[in-house]
Amino acid sequence: MCGRYAITSAPEAIRRLFGYDEQPNFPPRYNVAPTQPVPIVRIFEGRRQFALVRWGLIPAWVKDPRGFSLLINARGESLGDKPAFRAALRYRRCLFPADGFYEWRREGERARPYFVRPKTGGPMAFAGLWENWMGPNGEEMETAAIVTTRANRMLAAIHPRMPVIVPPEGFNLWLDSGRVDAATAAVMIAPAPEDMLEEHEVSAAVNSAANDTPDLIAPVTSDGLGAHADAPAPKRNAKQDTRQGSLF
Repeated sequence: MCGRYAITSAPEAIRRLFGYDEQPNFPPRYNVAPTQPVPIVRIFEGRRQFALVRWGLIPAWVKDPRGFSLLINARGESLGDKPAFRAALRYRRCLFPADGFYEWRREGERARPYFVRPKTGGPMAFAGLWENWMGPNGEEMETAAIVTTRANRMLAAIHPRMPVIVPPEGFNLWLDSGRVDAATAAVMIAPAPEDMLEEHEVSAAVNSAANDTPDLIAPVTSDGLGAHADAPAPKRNAKQDTRQGSLF
């Protein structure tokens, strides 16, 4: 599960890693939430393209998205078996730029939030799928979901799932659906190496999508731990979160 993440690197650093031509200028985001506009990188007319889409995939065959559960994650092990993801896996693979993500360790009815990031710092790429939904009146909306896999040993103590993290040398393999078939691209669906990531507990303020400040990713202090230990985790039903935040 990946229900919240952060994009904190400078736009030029992200552009340099992903190699797209566009030069978007956007502020850091510390609490990206479902239904918000998010950046993805995809192949368009033979080159990598930066695009903004809504986080929460809606398959093209859905007639009314208001009655369809929002798909913020796509379980990597069964992508080819699910009608909602099968076509996107074959034709519309993408990458989500990110600097880290949040996960919650459940303790009974409560949960503690943790922030997970690369030990080396800087941006990374989540595997994703995107779709273009068109409504009966000509309305159009592009949406996307993050592909997940089983957690590596380090993260399994917090949560059993994690985003699929694609290394730079695997970007073309995942993105180029015109030359790389789905079965070949699926080799990227695996847990991150054990020595790649680090985690620390953070404030339960991240549970509210209205909060978006640098202190969300800071480790909790001994006092903060006591104050936030019993705060409930955010609801897992992404359909209930209808806030439309802005990346810019």
